[in-house]
Amino acid sequence: MPEAANRPTPNPLSQLPSIDELLQSDDLARPIAECGTLRVTKWARLAVEHLRSELLGSPQADPVNKHALAEAAVVLIKEHQDAFSQSLLSGVINATGVVIHTNLGRAPLSENAKRAIAETAAGYCTLEYNVASGKRGKRGRGAEELIASLTGAEAAVVVNNCAAAAFLTLTATAAGREVVISRGELVEIGGDFRVPDVLARSGCILKEVGTTNRTKLADYEKAIGENTAMLLRVHPSNYRIIGFTSSPGNEELAALAKANGIVFFEDAGSGALVDLSEFGLGDEPLISRSVAEGADLVAFSGDKLLGGPQSGIIVGRQDLIETIRRYPLYRALRPDKLTYAALEETLLAYERGTHFDEIPVLQMLSMPEAEIEMRARAFADELIGKLPEGRSFEIDVTRGESAIGGGSAPGVHPETTLIALTGRGTSAEDIERRLRRGTPPVIARIAEDQVLIDLRTVRPEQESVVIDSIAGLA
Repeated sequence: MPEAANRPTPNPLSQLPSIDELLQSDDLARPIAECGTLRVTKWARLAVEHLRSELLGSPQADPVNKHALAEAAVVLIKEHQDAFSQSLLSGVINATGVVIHTNLGRAPLSENAKRAIAETAAGYCTLEYNVASGKRGKRGRGAEELIASLTGAEAAVVVNNCAAAAFLTLTATAAGREVVISRGELVEIGGDFRVPDVLARSGCILKEVGTTNRTKLADYEKAIGENTAMLLRVHPSNYRIIGFTSSPGNEELAALAKANGIVFFEDAGSGALVDLSEFGLGDEPLISRSVAEGADLVAFSGDKLLGGPQSGIIVGRQDLIETIRRYPLYRALRPDKLTYAALEETLLAYERGTHFDEIPVLQMLSMPEAEIEMRARAFADELIGKLPEGRSFEIDVTRGESAIGGGSAPGVHPETTLIALTGRGTSAEDIERRLRRGTPPVIARIAEDQVLIDLRTVRPEQESVVIDSIAGLA
């Protein structure tokens, strides 16, 4: 019998690459440089363990090739790297037409706000330092003075989001006491943020009045007792009750609160700083109006209709704002220097009266219908010119609707002009997926088996990138 026939078959597991062998491979030099040795080592261990399980689970008819196993391990490691990279923040082009897109970071910042982050706040800055006196300064002083000026309030304070603003206000001013609210305002705003839960967590005692669709001033009046601290109004933001409805106005609630020596607090949600009624947003609370109508405190977002960074803003009476600022929880909820820098520049645009020219959210909301149509038709013509005859999709220009997003104005859908991609032998889902996984990712939407591109939320300088991304699918 030949000697080879007596030679024992090598154990397949012995052909697995070692972790050190993999880490010294030229194929992993770039992943190590980008993600570090510790993380790549972790992925290498996972890859080798996966291959070991495969070898144990499926008997091999042919000898195992050590080089092939090493290559398979490298592929697995790079798949781990890709998955990890996708978990990190990356820029995208929002072609959905949803202006305040929560999943895509809500309001895009103005150029001045971005510059303030990069050039002012990224390094050392005067966050809590007074250059004139050489002593410690007040955090957020500039932003708060601007907010008070723009809203007509006595004072303002900034925290890290609007949910925090509502929670802090309730905790600091009404904990252990009753807060009266209409049943029609016991809403879930999003992300499991439910008003009844917030009231309970803040230590307040919820006192519901009225019905889902109708609440009268007399309902509030009857509910006020010795332990009542506050009348609370919550803007419903992401839903509307229509038909047989009624509720008292801010002036009535403010007068009732004042007559009884309690606080009237309005959680305004998106909170516009300028009148946006000509763009269909007349139902969104105008903060200066709420203050003028007598609200003692008003909370609103800095990153929705205001168009700035994520933040929650509280304006109102000086004494109540100082109570909130002194409350220990405020320190845990206050924003950082990057937020203040971006917020200051956003607010300065309102002070200058250049907000519609500078702030992207306002630019998108106020964009004339004719301008979007002109851009969409030029976009489609340029795209068609770059595509081969046998392309895998048809291109049409069609009428449609954009959306405000961010829980603002759910019933408002500005008219727009869309570029529609209809697959030839390929699905809309496949086209959308390939756009989404491109570099940079282009985020579109699907309706009636068409991929829709809405240029309302695409900056003019991004159009060529979107055109190239679509052309690359043909």
